[in-house]
Amino acid sequence: MPGEHYDVIIVGSGPGGGTMAWRLAQTGKRILLIERGDYLLREPRNWDSQAVIVDGTYQTKETWHSSDGSTFQPGLHYYVGGNSKFYGSVLFRLREKDFGAIRHEDGVAPAWPVGYDEFEPHYQAAEELFHVHGQRGEDPTEPWSRKPYAHPPVSHEPRIQQLFDNLKSAGHHPFHLPVGVRLVEKDGRAVSTSPCIKCESFDGFPCPTNGKSDAQTMVVDPALRDCPNLTLLTRTYIERLVTDPSGRTVTGVVGTRDDAPFEASADLVVVACGALSSALLLLRSANARHPDGLANGSGQVGRNYMRHNNSTVLAISKIPNPTRFQKTLGLNDFYFGDPDPKDGWDFPLGHIQMVGKSDGAQIHGEGLPGFLQWFTNKPFDWIAKHSVDFWLTSEDIPLAQNRVYYKDGKVHLDLTETNVEAHKRLRRRLQEICSFTDMHPHLFDRSLYLGKNIPIGGTAHQAGTLRFGEDPDTAVLDRNCKAHELDNLYVTDASFFPSIGAVNPTLTIIANALRVAEHLIDRMGAKDEIAPPRLFDHTEPREPVPA
Repeated sequence: MPGEHYDVIIVGSGPGGGTMAWRLAQTGKRILLIERGDYLLREPRNWDSQAVIVDGTYQTKETWHSSDGSTFQPGLHYYVGGNSKFYGSVLFRLREKDFGAIRHEDGVAPAWPVGYDEFEPHYQAAEELFHVHGQRGEDPTEPWSRKPYAHPPVSHEPRIQQLFDNLKSAGHHPFHLPVGVRLVEKDGRAVSTSPCIKCESFDGFPCPTNGKSDAQTMVVDPALRDCPNLTLLTRTYIERLVTDPSGRTVTGVVGTRDDAPFEASADLVVVACGALSSALLLLRSANARHPDGLANGSGQVGRNYMRHNNSTVLAISKIPNPTRFQKTLGLNDFYFGDPDPKDGWDFPLGHIQMVGKSDGAQIHGEGLPGFLQWFTNKPFDWIAKHSVDFWLTSEDIPLAQNRVYYKDGKVHLDLTETNVEAHKRLRRRLQEICSFTDMHPHLFDRSLYLGKNIPIGGTAHQAGTLRFGEDPDTAVLDRNCKAHELDNLYVTDASFFPSIGAVNPTLTIIANALRVAEHLIDRMGAKDEIAPPRLFDHTEPREPVPA
């Protein structure tokens, strides 16, 4: 086909695609990395909560459709680095038990075709690559690891340290969240040369100082600088993948760049557009040999969609909470169940962590009724100064009817919620915690937080639409994330998840990209010719990082 030829084409520059490009580029092979968006503009409103949280300025303006006939805007961001430009940068390993089957009230979260032991070295590499700060041994559900974190945990600010101490005194097991951040701190404060300044606009915001460990900062830009064999094309939308007449081999990609026709060919193609967009790309790529969508002989492309049951809630502290960088504390005491069951409940509840700090603009944008019921005559800023904000996650079950697909040329996303009762119980457990930690036992929903708690529009933890497995009748990808029906098509975003656990999925995406990259390097018979790209202004762990 016309257009330039590459050894590997990667579609999508988020954590899966960007990490794949970073690793493969070290072999000296010709790599093309394609991103439908552009670089996100560094500007003052990157830190403006009205623009980012309330107005959703940086989210796509696409309109999608749900099964009940309503329309919504998905919480997606099309930029170099993908959704990681806006993520909270909490980078968990899945629990070791998450790789096996987990029984829930509404069904079973299926086992993975590979175990934790295969992922562990890649988890370690991913943590080091994305500068994860943490502390081993605090979280009782934490899986085993061969090495400690390369970077120390982000320190708690006084109000969060008080919460940490209160929880420990009550017999709970709070822990420092594993946060991917380019931070050097002393006595709890970022030093003058630290890219991260520990501000309140970290979680859910882009970082104009490049302090957050997003895919652009950590892998894409360093690889572009150090690897001349890597090419990035932005503003390039891939309409479809093209195969040879047999339908067994992808020969290239077809789309538009700046609205002009674009084509390119490659020996290997990696799709990493995000679980929703990757499935849609394969569906758009239907041809005579794949009439229902590329690699869709099983009928599973786009199905088994998961996104966690997520809620962002606000509690009111009885004392002021002047915390700026609030995302430092987690609690997994209810991850696999309730240690103090009162009614025979025998299923997992999920995970609790801190979330970005509310401010007056966000409180105003949320609306008044819930707050006014309990805190009459209190201004928004007062509520914000006393807010303690939490993120709750429970696992949802992959169902075949939960899927993304095209109908009459429009994108449809069908979602039937599962494990709702577990999520309600997790919320009640958090309310009980509030009652003995100097907080009022009333939780208020932060419904505007990137729309993540809206069931249909909350796509931040999208996963599962192209799941991997040994059986081509029930899985789209094999254990190496190659499409069962094609010789050279791979997927390295969260599409491959057969189940999702109850922790943030990004570290698993990064680790899997590194795992699959090693397979591709072996397949190509390649070897490293270029040293691993280093961060801009990068120094060794624990040393000051020049601004």
